[in-house]
Amino acid sequence: MKFARLGAVGAETPAIVDGGTFYSLAGLTPDLDADFWSSGGPARAAAALAAGELPEMDAANLRIGAPITRPSSVFGIGLNYAAHAAESGAEPPIAPVLFQKAANTVAGPNDAVAIPRGSTKTDWEVELGVVIGTRASYLESPSDALSHIAGFVTVNDLSERTFQLESSGGQWSKGKSCAGFCPTGPFLVTPEEVDAGDLQLRSWVNGEPRQDSTTQDLIFDVATIIHNLSQYLVLEPGDLICTGTPEGVALSGRFPYLKAGDVVEIEVSGLGRQRQEFIQA
Repeated sequence: MKFARLGAVGAETPAIVDGGTFYSLAGLTPDLDADFWSSGGPARAAAALAAGELPEMDAANLRIGAPITRPSSVFGIGLNYAAHAAESGAEPPIAPVLFQKAANTVAGPNDAVAIPRGSTKTDWEVELGVVIGTRASYLESPSDALSHIAGFVTVNDLSERTFQLESSGGQWSKGKSCAGFCPTGPFLVTPEEVDAGDLQLRSWVNGEPRQDSTTQDLIFDVATIIHNLSQYLVLEPGDLICTGTPEGVALSGRFPYLKAGDVVEIEVSGLGRQRQEFIQA
């Protein structure tokens, strides 16, 4: 199944997508929120669709929002592709490297992004995002993790590298939590339709290729990440985990950082494509 949210910021309508047609879930759920994921919402939505109970939406002129409401937490996993660790000047980690992004960074996949005041090193990062479906705490093994997943999303884990690495005091969140720094979507795709271990991730800046890799190169796979995090914190329904980015970012020194007027496009196979125009805050 594929879910989306359409409409103006703060007034999005939840929808299920079937064969390119959007069907409103407004009569079934207030939103694609924690209660929806944890209470069997996807199954109810599928049943209502099969029964012909959902009205079609005219999506042609509607903004596409993030396919999740604001989560309780957004977690990031750093240096989770060996080649990206190398271009960052770091050794591959021996355990998942955790940082947090502010929950209000989650934005629509095509919303404009403001380069922060004082920024000279705003960077792009295409990533596979994982949305938690049911509460996960102290899982026994990685094999237990998959049943706690609501679905997968395309994420741009935008970063300001000076804030992250030079004026951070050793923590990364200053450079990860600027306004709009987590474009998400356009769709959430449920686990039965996704092979999370074999997805292509690509990015472009002003039409020029930047990143091109697959999740086969993840150091820590999705199940390992969820299991590991559950030993230290409680993952709640609707929480978003950004699983890491492959090589090809500006931090490598091979490409210029973003400036006002630039356009970034990112894509994860089967999960949809994003496009952001960058403006000055």
